[in-house]
Amino acid sequence: MSLIVHKYGGTSMGSTERIKNVAKRVAKWHAAGHRMVVVPSAMSGETNRLLGLAREIQDQPDPRELDMIAATGEQVSVGLLAMALKAIGVDAVSYAGWQVPVRTNSSFTKARIEAIEPERVHADLEAGRVVIITGFQGVDPAGNITTLGRGGSDTSAVAVAAALGAAECLIYTDVDGVYTTDPRIVAEARRLEKVTFEEMLEMASLGSKVLQIRSVEFAGKYKVKTRVLSSLTPPDIPVEVEAQSGTLITFEEDEKMEKAVISGIAFNRDEAKITVSGVPDRPGIAHQILGPVADANIDVDMIIQNASEAGMTDFSFTVHRNEYEKALAVLDAKVKGPISAGKITGDPKIAKVSVVGIGMRSHVGLASLMFRTLSEEGINIQMISTSEIKISVIIDDKYMELAVRALHKAFELDQPPA
Repeated sequence: MSLIVHKYGGTSMGSTERIKNVAKRVAKWHAAGHRMVVVPSAMSGETNRLLGLAREIQDQPDPRELDMIAATGEQVSVGLLAMALKAIGVDAVSYAGWQVPVRTNSSFTKARIEAIEPERVHADLEAGRVVIITGFQGVDPAGNITTLGRGGSDTSAVAVAAALGAAECLIYTDVDGVYTTDPRIVAEARRLEKVTFEEMLEMASLGSKVLQIRSVEFAGKYKVKTRVLSSLTPPDIPVEVEAQSGTLITFEEDEKMEKAVISGIAFNRDEAKITVSGVPDRPGIAHQILGPVADANIDVDMIIQNASEAGMTDFSFTVHRNEYEKALAVLDAKVKGPISAGKITGDPKIAKVSVVGIGMRSHVGLASLMFRTLSEEGINIQMISTSEIKISVIIDDKYMELAVRALHKAFELDQPPA
């Protein structure tokens, strides 16, 4: 039978009872003849607890030591899950990232996976064992434990699936798939049976919390079939039923793909807008502004530069809200004086709302419909960004839910595609 990777989130691992249910589910797949690798997250709330302890000791915790602390949450999870499997008669073995090893660079708290050496795992699988590997972590060239950042367990699972040549990677969460938008905001939101990697990548990057963006990048790059499904269903439902549930993230070439123009509405409250006014309009000015921001390891999302007037322009961009104050400090210290900028202003109370769909490539008038819908609701657009399959706008945070509901209705996402 095929090699399958399961990934379980913190909610799925949130108590010993839930861990026992995970063990029953994994055992069921193992009994069906599949070779099984499991990548669990830390128990829900555990990583936050560990990081909180670190900040009680040091206001700005040393990144290397922070990774040493944060990595322990997943180590507890894999050990408990291995015990739970053994308790029901399934041979299992757990490994920390450095034992596999999962090799990363040395960017503590935001490490990138560079290689996975799967020989040890393959040997255990051939011996009939279930292999359980910590998500979220690896080891750098100097032998230091590293972590991959928030949501890193998704990335670990897909990377492990790619390295092992798995037939499919099943991401178990507390939701039963990918929806047209968040059902907590739009009650009529519809679960998608399938979505392309390209659409899922856009939705993840635009604020959808179902999958971490780097996991989707890995899945698309290495063509790992990935399925999002719920861990809250009974663990004893038949494998053949479970294998067809949730949402399959697949390839655009799939002839059975739903023929929807727009697949979903994504949104993100976690951004802040910064504007550098009175900027000299000359070659290289964007690099002079954003170079120091990048050097401070701050990610920039949307960027807009106004038309030049009298040789001067305004330059606006968005950053994660948690890095807003840091970005302002960098600009004030390293940018404002050297480029003779007029002033630096910001707004941390914005939201990004996006419509996503591969059907945009072959349909016209979608931007017009989006802008008209927002206009009719009295919502002002502050910034616009587009790609082949998405349109994003920045609006005032207080209008975000209204915008999502209005756009979901305007694009008829509550209706199954014809």
